[in-house]
Amino acid sequence: MLAACAPAAGAIVEIGSFKGKSTVALASVAAHYGLGPVVSIDPHNVPSLTDPILEGQSSSYDDFLETLRTARLERDVEVHRASSREVALGWNRPIRLLWIDGDHTYQGAKADFDLFSPHLAEGSIVAFHDTLHEFEGPIRVFVEDILGSDQFGPAGFLHTIGWAQHRPRDGARFRAQRQRLMRRAARLIPFVTRGREVKGLTKLVYKLRRAMVPHAVLAPAEWVAKVSLWPPSP
Repeated sequence: MLAACAPAAGAIVEIGSFKGKSTVALASVAAHYGLGPVVSIDPHNVPSLTDPILEGQSSSYDDFLETLRTARLERDVEVHRASSREVALGWNRPIRLLWIDGDHTYQGAKADFDLFSPHLAEGSIVAFHDTLHEFEGPIRVFVEDILGSDQFGPAGFLHTIGWAQHRPRDGARFRAQRQRLMRRAARLIPFVTRGREVKGLTKLVYKLRRAMVPHAVLAPAEWVAKVSLWPPSP
């Protein structure tokens, strides 16, 4: 839904592909609607703090390629076996969907956002995976850099995905909505800072506060209505 219904022109960029399941989902949508190849950015190195254990494998790259072959989507994915910083050095294309699911540390998620957000097209969508899981990077960057910025308009959570629409011309109209969401989501940040493990009674409190953050999946028509309320570019 995020990939198909973003009302903007440009590339679909995925930072963090691992074995390619989300890549296939995005590429299937892109192929169906003629949106061009999905740009996959991942060095496929190990160890990673947030990827599952590879059981002795030195890289997830071969599994990633096999996933694309099995889905017959090799031609629908532009593969960059590199870090986001390396790819960003030569990047000059507008982005319609920026899907950030790479390094979940604060430094990593912040770098991914800072490197590619200048290329967001008006009306595009930026989305972080695992914002409502026990990682500092996604939730903190989403709260501080997106919900707190008038560069963005409608925003929300879909399960653990935090999303927002890039609306630099009228983002201020949505400030009150974003701030209400920000106040609830910001309560989660102290639980996950500095890589601390959330356990015991602290984990229970964390889960209670997370439950207070609206994160139900919207019907496609409802989501499209939210992100379509923006003036077309001249």
